[in-house]
Order: sequence, then structure tokens, then C-alpha cells
Amino acid sequence: MPRSSTRLTFAVLATGAGVFSMLQSLIAPALPTVQHALHTSQSTATWVMTAYLLSASVFTPILGRVGDLMGKKRTLVAVLVAVLAGCLLAALAPNIGVLIVARIVQGIGGALFPLSFGIIRDEFAPAEVSGSISNLSAVIAAGGGVGMVAAGPIVSALDYRWLFWIPVAVVAATVLIALRYVPESPRRSEGRVNWAGAVLLSGWLVALLLPLSQAGRWGWGSPRVIGLFALAAVVCALWLRSEARSASPLIDLRVMRLPAVWTTNLAALLFGAGMYAIWSFLPGFVQTPGSAGYGFGASVTASGLLMLPMLVAMFLSGVLGGRLEPRVGAKALLTAGAALGALALGFLTLWHDTRWQVALVAGVFGLGIGLAFASMANLVVGSVPPEQTGAATGMNANIRTIGGSVGAAVTGVLVTGRLQPSGLPYASGYTHAFALLALLCLGAALAALLVPVKRTAGLLGSPRATGTPTQAPVRVR
Repeated sequence: MPRSSTRLTFAVLATGAGVFSMLQSLIAPALPTVQHALHTSQSTATWVMTAYLLSASVFTPILGRVGDLMGKKRTLVAVLVAVLAGCLLAALAPNIGVLIVARIVQGIGGALFPLSFGIIRDEFAPAEVSGSISNLSAVIAAGGGVGMVAAGPIVSALDYRWLFWIPVAVVAATVLIALRYVPESPRRSEGRVNWAGAVLLSGWLVALLLPLSQAGRWGWGSPRVIGLFALAAVVCALWLRSEARSASPLIDLRVMRLPAVWTTNLAALLFGAGMYAIWSFLPGFVQTPGSAGYGFGASVTASGLLMLPMLVAMFLSGVLGGRLEPRVGAKALLTAGAALGALALGFLTLWHDTRWQVALVAGVFGLGIGLAFASMANLVVGSVPPEQTGAATGMNANIRTIGGSVGAAVTGVLVTGRLQPSGLPYASGYTHAFALLALLCLGAALAALLVPVKRTAGLLGSPRATGTPTQAPVRVR
């Protein structure tokens, strides 16, 4: 495959990862429409989101590791086909049960993130890797923003099923191009898939994320929530023991203990809490009628447009981060991104009375997301052995998701813990939540400062570019 085709390879990876990221947020604004169209309850409709979250959390690290072992292109194409099948099934779903199953199938696409990072590391020239990872991270971040902005107009002009028909066409074309033009990575990790570890990993992730997503309805003190948290702790301990003893671990715990990896993962956990909570609750804030003492009574479409500055800023700062990383280092970008998130949320806590203030906050927070996404991926990829790229980046994405679940759950408690006679939350619920999220982003910035400043074993040069698989040093600063 000629070197010039790396642009086409990148286009395939960016399209697949961008569509999956968009699917994360695209359906959320349309849940009331889905609930009405499929004649179901609100609590049942929320499983459209929960099933997707749980599926992605399970498949992201497992299939990232499968790609390391069995071939990244082969696994990438299989995952794209699964996303295609999930979108097609969702578009045709006759009832809520089928739609939930379709969302589980779509969740397999979470593995597109680690597989894409691994293919870039294997196939691109060393000088291109950092910038390409930053650009891909920008697309991933912006994909979530596209979902928030586009959902309202698509549902209003067409139908909620077109939220899935459009990805069907895009992913089908992507599969065909990937089969033809994406090369199979020449490097494979030795060993086999530790299926016992995969089952245990899946078990504790589901046992942890399920109560976090459902505690608002089940009650934080309910036996189901407490029991699942306890089960998550026990199964996680069993998983750690299994991985430590395995000759071919699913997730190499020695890699997870590398200073640059665990500090980046800690920052991902804290920043993810702030990011996903804002994505979940800021649209609801602006849609609240002014009679509640806050909010603007915005429609779904109008609230999506208020998020447009975030979308634009995420993409631009992610691309800019790729240009700045060789000069200032990924550590500085991660610190700056988390600090911008804290600044935006602090501003939102104090000033949220006009639409321009919310739009400004969205833009500043978007700048932080773009910088943080790009730098986190580069820090992890630049710190782990090539054969662990998929598993390590998959776990980083998962940890960010876990943080998002925690942030959304805690924000939900603060916002809905005390309601007005009208049933709407008090303004103080939102302001307390925004203040807490600002502190979490500040914590992410402090965690980023712990990332060691040193030269690490770096990215493998592409054999197609260099002729031999040599290592090039990568700066983690």
C-alpha cells in the first residue's frame, strides 16, 4: 500500500470513530420522541442509553486486545459491520425491546477507538503519528457534539429512525473502503485472549455502571444498588487476581501501573465526569422554562444550537493540539484542557442568565475537551509497548466513560434531589452541580501535573515508511 494512502486510511478511521461518537449523544435528545413512538415508559426508554453504555464499556478494551492479537484491520472491519447491523436493526425496530438489542450491538463500536489508534501507530510514519492521533481525537470529541446539535433538526424534519438510517449509509460505505484500502497491521502481540479475564472484566464493569446509571430510579440506598456495588468490588478483585496470574493477560497490569499511564487515566476519570455530565444536563438546563427562575424554554433544536460553539471549539482545539504537542508536550495540553474545563464550569456556576453566557461557556469547555482528548490519547500511546496499544487505549476510553457515569449520577442527585412544586429542579441544584464539576475538572488538571516529564520509549516507526520496525523516541512532557 503506498504511503500516500495513509490519508485514505485516516479518513476511514475518522469516519468510523466519528459515527460511533455521534451515536453516543445523537439519541439522547430524541428519547421522549422514541418513548412516545414505541409506546413505552420513560424508565424503559432510558435503557436505550444504558444498554449502549454497558455494551461499549465491555467491548472497548476486550476487542482492543483482540485487535492486538489477531489483527487490527480484521477486527476493525468486524466492528464496523457490527455497528452497521446495529444501526440497521435500530432503524427497523418495531418495539423498544428490539431497539435496546440494537443499541447493544451498536455498543460494540466502542472498540473503534483503540483499534484506530493502534492502526495509526503501526501504519503511519513516526513524524505523523502524534498529529494524526490528535486529529482523530478531535473528530471523536466533535462527533459527540454533532449528535447533540443534529438530533433536533433530524427528528423535526424527518423522523427519529433517520438518526440510524443516516449512519447506515455512512458506515456501509466505510466498510467497503476499509476492506479495500486499510492495510493489515504487520505487528501482532503474542499470546491468546484471556477469556476468563474478559468475563470478569465485563462482570465488574456492568456491576459498577448499571447502578450508577439507574440509581436515580432505584434509589441510592436500595438493595439492588448496594448489592451491585458490592458485587463490582468483589468481581474487580477477582479480575485483578486473574490478570496478575495470567501468562497472557487481557490488560497487562504492569502497563497500567506505568506512571504516565495511571496519571493520565486518573485525569481521564475526573475530566470524563465533568464532560459527560455537562453533555447530559446543560441541554436540560436551557430547555427549562423561565418560570422556574432560570433557563430559556429552548426547544431541542435551539438547545442544540447553543451547543454549537462547543462542537466547533472541540474540533479546532483538537486539531490545534496536534500542531502544538511537539512544541509544548502532551502533558501541558492535558493540563490546559482540564483547566479550561474548570474555568468554563466555574463561569457557568456564577453566570448563566443569558444565552450568550451559556454559548460562551460551551465554547470554552469545547476548547478544553479538544485539547484533553488529543493529549490523553498521545500520552497513553507514547507510553506503552506497541503490542499493548489497543488494550491500553481501550482502558483509557473506558475509564473516561466510568468517570462520565459517576459525574452524571452525582449531577443527577444534585439536580433532582429537591424539586419545586411544579416538578422542576431548583436553580441551586444546577449551580451546586456545576460547582462540583468544576472541582472535578480542576482535579483532572492537578492529576495531569503528575504525569512524569521524561523521554519514553516511543512509537514504532512504520515498516512501510522506514523499512524496518524501529523505535522513535516520543516526548511526554
